[in-house]
Amino acid sequence: MATVSAPPGPPPFRLLNHISTQNIKGDLFGGVTAAVIALPMALAFGVASGAGAAAGLWGAVLVGLFAALFGGTPTLISEPTGPMTVVMTAVIASFTAQDPENGLAMAFTVVMLAGVFQILFGMLKLGRYITQMPYTVISGFMSGIGIILMVLQLGPFLGQAIPKGGVMGTLTNLPQLLAGARPTEVTLALVTLAILWFTPGKVKKVAPPQLIALVLGTILSLTLLTGGGGGAEAGGEGIRRIGEIASGFPSLHLPHFALPQLRVMLIDAAVLGMLGCIDALLTAVIADSITRTEHDPNKELIGQGLGNLASGLFGGIAGAGATMGTVVNIQAGGRSALSGISRALILMLVILAGTRLAAQIPQAVLAGIALKVGFDIVDWGFLKRAHRISLTGALIMYLVIGLTVLVDLIAAVGIGVFIANILTIDKMSALQSKSVKSVSTGDGDLLLNPEEKTLLDQGKGEVLLFQLTGAMIFGVAKAIGREHNAIGVCKAVVFDLTEVSHLGVTAALAVELAVEEAIEKGRQVFVVGASGTTRQRLEKLGLYAKLPPERTTLSRHDALQQAVAGLA
Repeated sequence: MATVSAPPGPPPFRLLNHISTQNIKGDLFGGVTAAVIALPMALAFGVASGAGAAAGLWGAVLVGLFAALFGGTPTLISEPTGPMTVVMTAVIASFTAQDPENGLAMAFTVVMLAGVFQILFGMLKLGRYITQMPYTVISGFMSGIGIILMVLQLGPFLGQAIPKGGVMGTLTNLPQLLAGARPTEVTLALVTLAILWFTPGKVKKVAPPQLIALVLGTILSLTLLTGGGGGAEAGGEGIRRIGEIASGFPSLHLPHFALPQLRVMLIDAAVLGMLGCIDALLTAVIADSITRTEHDPNKELIGQGLGNLASGLFGGIAGAGATMGTVVNIQAGGRSALSGISRALILMLVILAGTRLAAQIPQAVLAGIALKVGFDIVDWGFLKRAHRISLTGALIMYLVIGLTVLVDLIAAVGIGVFIANILTIDKMSALQSKSVKSVSTGDGDLLLNPEEKTLLDQGKGEVLLFQLTGAMIFGVAKAIGREHNAIGVCKAVVFDLTEVSHLGVTAALAVELAVEEAIEKGRQVFVVGASGTTRQRLEKLGLYAKLPPERTTLSRHDALQQAVAGLA
C-alpha cells in the first residue's frame, strides 16, 4: 500500500484535531467515500444490536463527528464497529430482558458511561498502555468477537429473529432455525455474501461492495424475490425489512440508573469503553503506518469518549475507530479531520432526507453484511500459523477465543493477559538467571579485564566475585538466593553491580539477604559498581549502613585488590 506524507509548504491553519484548510478537496472526497462505506455498515450494526437502524446511523454520525473534532488522529474514521456491536448487543439484550420498559434507556446510559471511562483513560494518559497486550490475546479476543458476530446473524440470515440467550441461545436453537428457514430471505442473504466476496477489484474502486449489496438486495426483494408480499412487517410470509426510520433530529436520552443494575452497568461500561479504546488505537496505528504520521493516543481517547457520550445522549450505539473506513478515507485523499467531519454531515443529511428508502432494506441483506464483517474480524492468517510459531501462544489464543465466545469478554482478556504475562516473566527470569554468576578464579566467563582475573587467581579460591548483569526483575531473586547458597568456603565476597541496568524490589531484597548472610559468617563483604536508581534503592533499604563506607565506594578492581590483601 502506498504511503503518503504531509505536503510541502508552510504549516496550514489548524483548528482542534488538525483540521486543515490546505487539502479541502481531498478531505471532502475522503469524507464522501467514507460516508458511502459507513451507511450500510451503520444500518447493519444498528439492526444487529437490537437498538434499531436509526441508533446505528446516529451512532455513526455522533461518534464520528466528535472523534474527528476532538480526537488525536486526523485521518481516523469512527463509527459503530463489529466488536463494539457484539458488546452492545449483549448489553441491550440483558437490560431489556430485566426491565422491558427502561432497558434500552439503561443501555444508552452504559454507552455514556463508556464514554466517560474513555475520557478518564485519556486524562490519566493511559493511551500508550492500553494496546500493550500480547498479540496472542488480541488475536484470540478479536477472533472470538468475530465468531460471536457471525453466530448472532444466523437467525436474521435464515429469515428469523435472533433467539434469546445470545450465542448459546442461537446454537441451542439452531435446529429450529434451520427448520423454519425462509427460502426467500436465505436467498437474499446468500446473494449479499456473493456480492461481498466476489465483486471484482475494478468495481470496488468505483463503489464499495457493501453499498452494491444493499442496493441490489433491496431491488431484488421488491421485484423478483417478493416473498409473497407483506412488506415492512416481520410477521407472516413477508420479507422482514428495517421498517420506518424516524426522520429528523434524535431526541435527548437522559441517563437512567437503576440501583439493582448499577454494578452491572458500570462493568458493562468499562468493558465497552476499554474495547473501544483498543479498537480505536489499533486503527490509529494503521493510519499512522499509511500516512507516516504519529497520533496522540491520550487525545484520541478523549475524542472517542466525547463521541460515545454524545451518541448515548441522543440514542446512538457505541462506536470506535473503524479500519475499513479509515483506510478508504486515506486512499480517497483524506488528510485532516475535515474528512471525518464532512462524512458525519453527509450521513446526517441522509438520515434527515432519505429514511423512506432505507425502510425497504431487507434485514437478511443487513445480516449478510454483518456476517461478512464477523468473518473478516477473525484473524484467519494467525489462526493458520499460530501452532507453527509457538504452541504455547496458540493454546493461549484458543483459550481466549473459547472464553470470549462461551464465557465472558472480561474473563477472556484478563485470563489471557495473566497467563501470557506469567509465561513471559518465567522465560525472562530464566534468561536473566544466567546473568547471576559467582566465581573464585579468573577462568570464568565474567566481564573482567586481565588484571581482575589475575587478582581472582591470587585469591586462591578464598575471594569470591558475585556478579549481576542486566535487568534484575523479581523472578531473578530465586537465582540470586540459589547462587549465594552454593557458595563454599571463602573469606571475602565482592558483590559487583556495575552492569545492572535495573534492580527490582524483590531482587534488591535478595541481594540484601545475601550480604547479611555473608556478614554473619564473618566474611569481608564489598558492594561495588551500583549507580543511579540501583544505588538509590540499596540506600533506601539501608544496605550501605551495614557496611563500612570504604567497602561500598571502591571500584571492582580496587575491591578485589583489597580483598586479596586482606587474606594476608
